[in-house]
Amino acid sequence: MIIQLESVTAEHTEAARRSLEAIAHSWGHEIAEVPAAATAAGTIHNNDGKAIDPVSMATLALSIPSTALAVLDLADRIHKRRRAKELIDNAQQLAAQQVTVCLISQNRTVELRTLTPDHLLDLQADEDPTI
Repeated sequence: MIIQLESVTAEHTEAARRSLEAIAHSWGHEIAEVPAAATAAGTIHNNDGKAIDPVSMATLALSIPSTALAVLDLADRIHKRRRAKELIDNAQQLAAQQVTVCLISQNRTVELRTLTPDHLLDLQADEDPTI
């Protein structure tokens, strides 16, 4: 997924970028700059060379009781939901400064401030089912 910032003035866009960078940095992530041509083409795929070893995954799944696994999934969803809410709240604040924050996925583009945290997580899950 790609987050795109649009504003009438460059200073509003730069302030919005710094705001989103601060959020991402607090989560332990960095924001990567994407060339405009690649964004328009919609052909960016972020794989980072990560892969899951099926044998290790099967061993892990069999070694954890189903109750513990359900609790971990719930805790992960709560954590992601808090992050999604923080991101949406930030997009709403930026909208007051005349900055539009759009979420670009493989299927569509949607304005971030119009989403709920659960809808944002569902969009992310639809795009990358391994998450």
